[in-house]
Amino acid sequence: MATTPDNRDELRHAEYVLGVLDADARAAVEQEVRSDAAAAQAVVQWQRHLTSMAEDVPEVAPPAYVWARILHSLGLTEAAPRSAPERSSWWDSLNLWRWVGIGASLVAAAAIVFTVLTPRAPTPVVAPAGYMVATIAQDNGQPGWTATMDPQHARMVVVPAAPPTVQADRSTELWLIPPGEKPVSLGVFSTDRPSTLRLSPAIVARLSNRALLAVSVEPPGGSPTGQPTGPVIAKGAIAGA
Repeated sequence: MATTPDNRDELRHAEYVLGVLDADARAAVEQEVRSDAAAAQAVVQWQRHLTSMAEDVPEVAPPAYVWARILHSLGLTEAAPRSAPERSSWWDSLNLWRWVGIGASLVAAAAIVFTVLTPRAPTPVVAPAGYMVATIAQDNGQPGWTATMDPQHARMVVVPAAPPTVQADRSTELWLIPPGEKPVSLGVFSTDRPSTLRLSPAIVARLSNRALLAVSVEPPGGSPTGQPTGPVIAKGAIAGA
């Protein structure tokens, strides 16, 4: 089946949500989302679809020898150890995460291509009720991250777009700023891979179209005072989907 322009657009929107587009392609989708309501609805629909898919995957603890084989096959060890390596050796390995990320992206992209190119009856694109979104942009207007909030399930998914470089000994912390209130910490998150943040009932109650999200640079582990102590590097308004 030939790929149509509509299918290509749908695939781009799905890849945008997965975070596998390069910086230029992400910027193009960001501009499209800001100017085209249908594109914005398509992105939100993919965010809802892919997030719900993650919920169906149960957590399974791998056998101890699995990590040893992965490290050995990727050339990250001199020889395959007989027992599982210490968590500090593989969990903090940047090379390992790069390979795992590449593999996951290829699998996800293949699944999306199959879904998009499979004939199906056309259905109207409708934004899911209750979801909220935000583009957390830097001072130069470049989007650093996108955030999707699901108040019903009390969670937020933060996906990197073109995040700024942050020193290795610093943490990025996400803040909710309700109108007329002080910033409220949502937690420390990774700058370069998708993060899921759980939201307390008090936080969910403060989500609104008048609130902002902001990212500050903090000491390792987050602000020691409960308020931003470092520079704010990105911010963006929350919008209802």
